[in-house]
Amino acid sequence: MSIPTTMLLPVRKLQLLGLRISGNIHYQNSPEELAEQVLQRGEGVLNDTGALVIKTGEFTGRSPKDKFIVKDGITRDTIDWNDFNIPIEERYFDIVFRKITDHLNNATDFWVRDCYACSDPRFRVNVRVISGKPAENLFAYNMFLRPNDEELENFQPHWQVLVASDLKLDPTECGTRQHNAAIISFRHKMILVAGTGYTGEIKKGIFTILNYLLPLEKNVLSMHCSANKDKAGNTALFFGLSGTGKTTLSADPHRVLIGDDEHGWTNDGIFNFEGGCYAKCIQLTEEKEPEIFKAIRPGALVENVTFLEDSNSINFDDDSCTENTRVSYPLHFISNACRQARGNNPEHIFFLTCDAYGVLPPISKLNPEQAMYQFISGYTAKVAGTEAGVTEPKATFSACFGAPFLPLHPGKYAEMLGKKLKENKAQVWLINTGWTGGPYGKGTRIRLAYTRAMITAALEGKLTMAEFKNFPIFNLQIPTACPGVPAAVLDPGNTWDNSEAYTKKALELAALFIKNFQKYAAGVSEEIKAAAPIVI
Repeated sequence: MSIPTTMLLPVRKLQLLGLRISGNIHYQNSPEELAEQVLQRGEGVLNDTGALVIKTGEFTGRSPKDKFIVKDGITRDTIDWNDFNIPIEERYFDIVFRKITDHLNNATDFWVRDCYACSDPRFRVNVRVISGKPAENLFAYNMFLRPNDEELENFQPHWQVLVASDLKLDPTECGTRQHNAAIISFRHKMILVAGTGYTGEIKKGIFTILNYLLPLEKNVLSMHCSANKDKAGNTALFFGLSGTGKTTLSADPHRVLIGDDEHGWTNDGIFNFEGGCYAKCIQLTEEKEPEIFKAIRPGALVENVTFLEDSNSINFDDDSCTENTRVSYPLHFISNACRQARGNNPEHIFFLTCDAYGVLPPISKLNPEQAMYQFISGYTAKVAGTEAGVTEPKATFSACFGAPFLPLHPGKYAEMLGKKLKENKAQVWLINTGWTGGPYGKGTRIRLAYTRAMITAALEGKLTMAEFKNFPIFNLQIPTACPGVPAAVLDPGNTWDNSEAYTKKALELAALFIKNFQKYAAGVSEEIKAAAPIVI
């Protein structure tokens, strides 16, 4: 396709990356144009509501063991090198970069999207995404913030993302674990994605670099959380890994959505990193999640779903491809989304955990020390399909409710959060969206209606004067009553048929908490360590 004169600047910049521009460059295409291109290439279909439906191929979730950060003079002493922050030599980055540019140069078409992250203009990061497929460009359009025409005239990318999803790497030659990889270079200010069609790698790459830059350079706490606010501007945060309910619980029709996944906390408020949402679709219904359900329309990108027989209606209950079925859409697809994507300092903070053991109460009130303990612990369950190779919920601990995306030591984020909790006197609640009445496989998932009722009660101050009782072993405070929730549900010990079995499982989980926290104990106060479960 021809390139308008006003869009020649990106072409010159692309040439600097080693792209010969011999094929067609599709720059800043509209969602309608991108959908048509996907259909023409046979890479997707439309469902009955007009949304684009694709398959992401071999990978239907993140591959955290294949995410690398170049170890160089910038990162050597600042990155917390671990199982999530895996070092790779710069020479391998150079090899993969050449392979990706060669791959794109040999393509007849590739797509370029100029966009940005961080809705607060003080912290804006310009991003250029270059990819070999139109669906990947649509994902970038949906998920990042969209510059206007005037901003595009002089757009200068701070970071660039190169995506070659069909390119299979030689692990020996490229220094990778297998044929796919996502590689971040802070010196080159570039993210390389090869060998995987899972679009979530694009957004999580940007989230990772923001988790490095904002705390170190801007004194902004970066957070894996969703956020919303009421009409008066009272803001709430929802921390949790994928599958714990961040998107679902923040999409409240009675509150304004700031964002569903990634935010920064400044001295004067909250801002969204993104311009869209990436919601799970499994078992989606209009009744339970009307805003997300209605967002599946023209412009939305749906991944890895199947259709009902002899139709193009999505079968939201089918997990035969993956349980991690997803839809990306711009934030404005949500009717009550906040246009500015910013909010005041939060008054309430919810830590969402999907407890596969069925032990933790559905809601408990935390004091500041308990909040820090739970934040550093980050207990949840990896929900089936969220990561490659995970087929059923598995108990895990993810520091700060987002360890796979935290390039700095968890203590840095915890220290910043602790300071902000004290400065803003925010109330923290621990919410179990997982199981009750028994562990996974025996108990049942806590009803979404109950979880919503408990969160609403907390936000509306209805629990402020409620009577609380101590929850043994974990030493938490749980309400004895909550509007819209049966009293028996509030104490998980009452939901099990066998009290001895419950106590045994609770002690088992408590021991896991204590064992996990040992790696952080040397760097925290005695007050925080005292918030640990008590195993006698």
